[in-house]
Amino acid sequence: MAHRRLRKFNTKDTYPEQSLDNDLCQAVVAGNTVYLRGQVAQDLETRESLAVGDPAGQAEKAMANVAMLLEEAGSKLEHIVKVTIYLTDIRYREAVYRVVGRWLKGVFPVSTGLTVPALARPEWVVEIDVIAVIPDQEG
Repeated sequence: MAHRRLRKFNTKDTYPEQSLDNDLCQAVVAGNTVYLRGQVAQDLETRESLAVGDPAGQAEKAMANVAMLLEEAGSKLEHIVKVTIYLTDIRYREAVYRVVGRWLKGVFPVSTGLTVPALARPEWVVEIDVIAVIPDQEG
């Protein structure tokens, strides 16, 4: 079975200020597994960074992107099995985890949290990486 690649893009368009030329996508569906690119507070249509300076706002937009991409892939938030949250400052943990917790209430995925020195753009302080499944459609 071939993989489905959703929302393909090239990094030279996404990061014009950087000397990059990588063909990527926002989601890959392999069998019944959905792998999402780490989501940040970026409008996926305009590439505009949103909620600059607001970790909770960035988590909100990242989770909205996650929900939208999962739907496009044929899955939903309740089918998330793994979440990895990257923060550029441990002090953002409570605000970010409250937002993620609200979006994933009752889901019970496994989760990993990391503090990193930086993300791909200096204004991004939160990145959320998700793996989900597409449930069997048979009765």
